Amino acid sequence: MIGISKLYCGAVEPSDVLRYNRMSGMLPSELLQFSRDKKPVVVWNCTRTCNLKCLHCYAGSEAKQYEGELDTDQAKAMIDDLAAFGSPVLLFSGGEPTLRPDLVELMKHAKSKGMRCVLSTNGTTITKEKAAEYAEVGLSYVGVSLDGGKATHDKFRGMPGSFDRAMEGVRNSREAGIKVGLRMTINKGNVQDIDEVFDIMEAEQINRACFYHLVYAGRGTELMKEDLDHEQTRAAVKLIMKRTREWFDRGGKPEILTVDNHADAVLIYQTLLGEDEKKAADCMELLQWNGGNSSGNGIGCISWDGEVYADQFWRHYSFGNVTERPFSEIWSDTRRLAEGGTEQSELMFKLKDKKPWVKGRCHDCKWLDICGGNFRVRAEAATGDLWAPDPACYLSDEEIGTV
Repeated sequence: MIGISKLYCGAVEPSDVLRYNRMSGMLPSELLQFSRDKKPVVVWNCTRTCNLKCLHCYAGSEAKQYEGELDTDQAKAMIDDLAAFGSPVLLFSGGEPTLRPDLVELMKHAKSKGMRCVLSTNGTTITKEKAAEYAEVGLSYVGVSLDGGKATHDKFRGMPGSFDRAMEGVRNSREAGIKVGLRMTINKGNVQDIDEVFDIMEAEQINRACFYHLVYAGRGTELMKEDLDHEQTRAAVKLIMKRTREWFDRGGKPEILTVDNHADAVLIYQTLLGEDEKKAADCMELLQWNGGNSSGNGIGCISWDGEVYADQFWRHYSFGNVTERPFSEIWSDTRRLAEGGTEQSELMFKLKDKKPWVKGRCHDCKWLDICGGNFRVRAEAATGDLWAPDPACYLSDEEIGTV
């Protein structure tokens, strides 16, 4: 995640992070990306079932029951292990997580173990009653997916009326006292709605949003041709930066992030260099602490059936299953093949520090330390080579210092 508010608008300074000694167990959720111990935030796809059929769904979910999902006892055992391991946040995702009957029970269990709970949802099923239950549990945050304005959103979600129902879920959550934000995956079909999403946020008093770059996974693979080209991507990120700065200048305090393309970090830093050298220096220190893409290190994923992935998009490569080995053991297994390890443990070793393994312009890039090699799943989907350059990097050869 690249915090536009934190980095470009100066909402966070290095001293704010150092106050917590950069340890994930102490840091507030919004500062976890700067932790030194990189205990993984875990995305748990707690069910594959969903009431919508979104064009870009990485899980390929549909409105049906799927076999093999972790039961309540298995889920609680998984949560116990995550808490003991030190994972600070459990993000309940799907499918549509609110359709899981024991969701509240499992959130309560995670909270009782000291974990922070976050919900990633399409928002359409969050009634006032459900919102009150989630608030009583102490849910930290609800992120509601919004693909643009009403017409665009309903088209992407495959259901008329899904926009209105999502906004009702937003309002119900906010009125229950839960922090709420929006999540938008940008592509050619909705990039024109970025301004409208900002307008919706200000009108509805929603102060947080994550703008995701498209990742080629699940049904998102079918949208690969709909990904923005480099100039369109750069223009979209600049627009997000512009709207965020304008909001700050009017006295607001939005929390705006871009996700899944660490070229954004370089763009922010380069922009600040031309505006305020002190802010640019603070930005660089925070980016160095962030370390770039954290798949397989600071973020991990557990699927509905217990399979463990490097992130929620990497569903074709499992490191193991929590019903057979605890997540903590799977995540810590970094043995090389030469040391008697497996292909899985060797890949886990390489993901802890991707910089020596990336190829081409990624390997030669002067920003590698703050990018971390960008998104490996996207590189593999586009080229067939896990360590090839990420095709979504929009920085020129001149900007990355290879010419």
